[in-house]
Amino acid sequence: MTIMDHRSAPRAVARWLLMVAALVFCMVVVGGITRLTESGLSITQWKPITGAIPPLTHNQWMEAFRLYQQIPEYQEINRGMTLSQFQFIFFWEWVHRLLGRLIGVAFALPLLWFAWKRMIPTGYGWRLVALLALGGLQGAIGWWMVKSGLSVLTDVSHYRLAVHLLTALFIMGGLIWTALDLRVLARRPAARPARLRPFALAVLVTLGVQLMFGAFTAGLDAGYVSSTWPLMNDHLVPQGINWSGSFWATLSSDPYLVHFIHRWWAWIAAVMLMLLARRAKLARQRGASMALNAAVGTQILLGIATVMTGIALPLAVLHQAVGALVVAAAAWAAHASGQARA
Repeated sequence: MTIMDHRSAPRAVARWLLMVAALVFCMVVVGGITRLTESGLSITQWKPITGAIPPLTHNQWMEAFRLYQQIPEYQEINRGMTLSQFQFIFFWEWVHRLLGRLIGVAFALPLLWFAWKRMIPTGYGWRLVALLALGGLQGAIGWWMVKSGLSVLTDVSHYRLAVHLLTALFIMGGLIWTALDLRVLARRPAARPARLRPFALAVLVTLGVQLMFGAFTAGLDAGYVSSTWPLMNDHLVPQGINWSGSFWATLSSDPYLVHFIHRWWAWIAAVMLMLLARRAKLARQRGASMALNAAVGTQILLGIATVMTGIALPLAVLHQAVGALVVAAAAWAAHASGQARA
């Protein structure tokens, strides 16, 4: 390749990866809407290809509705739901799955084209293939999650919900990290990929714990156990925690305790993230530092507002959206701190 090719190819691949990351962000937001509107179990079959086409006739809609009427969620919670009400929840789950298919196409086809044109820089092919494989796995994880709510439970397993959300955010972070590596490579052809420094790893793990308990909170509807802040129903440590089970079961499945941990671990995560933002600033990446601080501050305010409004849908959706932006900004800042000495 010419000097211009060495610069333009990584830049083009980076732009494509950031576009795919934006699509993943959209899918996370729609996933939040799907969860908050209790839409996730409305499609009871997994048809990766033909499922892209929704019911088009009245008979097809009635068949989809009949399948939904056979699962516990309908029989125990939504019995008597009208067809139009079913179509509303079906729409959000269908959009969520359609976005997943779109992301697959938007990643796989350009990847083949870049490979055919030999535009993928040396050492990056395996990383892109790994991200593609992880995206395929995410689709299987999504169906694994849905299956948990089709036979016995009236909702999906909150453990599987957490795996599904964390995998999506990991993919988004991986896309952003790789795009940033490629943008540096476009500027400096001899540059090495950024390293994930121990402190940045500790911050990301801390953030991951917060996100996991956020998923638990959503899956258990734990946000509804208290609408007051900073105390939970007039107590710092909420009353109502059931300690009769194992430590892990209580820690991960009791709505009061899960809400309490998610509420207060947030401050530990916020401090760690702000320290990471400072390191990004010291690495002369002021944009990453400002983005991370802004996202963290906004997320804290949204979290408090979401609780105090009794989980108002618009605020809850914004809370999930900004949570994804925190992940994106954290990936940017971690990359900045790792690039400084690379």
